[in-house]
Amino acid sequence: MTNPETPPTLSELLERYALLRDTLLGLEAEKEELGKQVKAALEAGEEAETDLYRAVLKVTRRVEYPLERFREVFGDAATLEVATIDKKKAEALAQAGDLDGERLRDLARVREVQALVLLPKTR
Repeated sequence: MTNPETPPTLSELLERYALLRDTLLGLEAEKEELGKQVKAALEAGEEAETDLYRAVLKVTRRVEYPLERFREVFGDAATLEVATIDKKKAEALAQAGDLDGERLRDLARVREVQALVLLPKTR
């Protein structure tokens, strides 16, 4: 990538991609930790601001529909149409013995999604 007239090689593109990914991961982890600290301070009643920003806690609301009430109002067919299964909760129920684990595994479908992954060459 040193000569602007020569297109970068695939290895050079990968190297740059890896550098950016590693930088972003580090920055994201730092941002998350700082966010937790600032949020805790705001929840304790402190105030924080810079020349450009003021920190505030914003309340967000997410609409949810109670399953049984939805079923009463719209019926079984509509409920099944919009329902999703929480994988972690289903597996926890199987582990607790409330669901048959073997039958749960037989029901599972695997969906493949491709993602670019960088593997370290040395360990």
